[in-house]
Amino acid sequence: MANIKMYTTTWCSDCRRAKKFLNESGIAYDEINIEDEDGAAELVMRLNEGKRKVPTFEVDGRAFNLSPYDERKLRAELGLEVAG
Repeated sequence: MANIKMYTTTWCSDCRRAKKFLNESGIAYDEINIEDEDGAAELVMRLNEGKRKVPTFEVDGRAFNLSPYDERKLRAELGLEVAG
């Protein structure tokens, strides 16, 4: 599986939904809280045209956000079969 980094905040409901999906699917990821990690918020803003969109993912050097959360998009971005 790909190397997955997920940039989050503690208050983000979309982040919680994405983490739940990844955990229930047994997919490993590194979580980076942009409120705690130096430079993480700036990175997220650089990746999202100046916006603090969370969750933002880096997957093998490719970046995308799921704000709002979209399981179909997450599955597609991770190369998983799209459900229903």
